[in-house]
Amino acid sequence: MTDSTVAARRARTRPAGVPGPLAMFFQGFLKHPVMVGSIIPSSDKLIRKMLGPVDWSACKVFVEYGPGVGTFCRPILERMAPDATLIAIDTNPDFINYLNHVITDSRFVAVNGSAADVEQIVRDHGFEQADYVLSGLPFSTLPPGVGDAIGAATHRVIREGGAFLVYQFSPKVRDFLTPHFKDIDHDMEWWNVPPAQLYWAWKG
Repeated sequence: MTDSTVAARRARTRPAGVPGPLAMFFQGFLKHPVMVGSIIPSSDKLIRKMLGPVDWSACKVFVEYGPGVGTFCRPILERMAPDATLIAIDTNPDFINYLNHVITDSRFVAVNGSAADVEQIVRDHGFEQADYVLSGLPFSTLPPGVGDAIGAATHRVIREGGAFLVYQFSPKVRDFLTPHFKDIDHDMEWWNVPPAQLYWAWKG
């Protein structure tokens, strides 16, 4: 398969009437500011650093919470094996519809739902567990109890040796990780607007 064929499978030209990614992201922020952590998408440097520790050869199921306009989706698909699956979960139906318009990779599944229901969503797509889960959700601004429920459900759905990858703009997210994950790596990405806290919470 040529590189051009692979690229064509991953994405297609944006249909008429569908906003561009920046416009779509901004619209999502205005409509759901509590659920969208930033007014602009993540930087390339943040994406590379966040995904750096992933063992792609051992990754068959990757889950992303809050994919937005697909800023991470495309880099993940570029790194994933041909038989792997990316499940993107977002509560905003506008983002899900947008992703279904612009990403046509057969390995990609977009789900309109809550990250707290990740176990059922993963099972609904034929899997028992996920290898990695990525989240940019603003945990500190979620409704009471939701962040805790997501942390617990994520720990249960990740296989032994897998990890919960989290990027945030507030270090408070660690409070949602430590009750479930004991081995947590941390770094910063200063070349992002705003600078981001990066966490890799390992299971087992």
